[in-house]
Amino acid sequence: MSMKNQWLLNIAMIILSWLTMPLLGWRNIKRYLPSSILAVLICSLDAQIGKRRRWWSFYNKPQSFIQNEFPFLIGPMLVMSLWSLNWAFGNFKKFIMLNAIGEAIFVSPITRLFTKLKLYKLVQLNEFQFFLYFFYKVFFLYGFQYLFEKYKKTNTY
Repeated sequence: MSMKNQWLLNIAMIILSWLTMPLLGWRNIKRYLPSSILAVLICSLDAQIGKRRRWWSFYNKPQSFIQNEFPFLIGPMLVMSLWSLNWAFGNFKKFIMLNAIGEAIFVSPITRLFTKLKLYKLVQLNEFQFFLYFFYKVFFLYGFQYLFEKYKKTNTY
């Protein structure tokens, strides 16, 4: 994929994700944004480790975080975190199942599509390991939101 097409795909991915946010409502965005930002920060740290260990590889050079992983984090990752918390927070089983389905869709058909489009490919990880790479973060997401809600309740007058 050419650099121009990759930039267009990155911008489209971010814009399409963010266009769904008004449907959440400002109150829900404000409520779940801290946990979603934490998930993005954890994933960005993991991305640095994954890049160093060659768990995946982007086809275009230079291997820039801003150009490669960052659009996935601030687009689909952030928005999916907000939506999953909005739909399922308070029901842990539903939250886990919803995230497992979302991650499985990203890992299998979307990763295969992006590999065919020559955006990125998995190198040192198989699809199941890539799924686990994303899935373990949902426990931090839910746990942080739980603690955040508990803190808000105890400090509300």
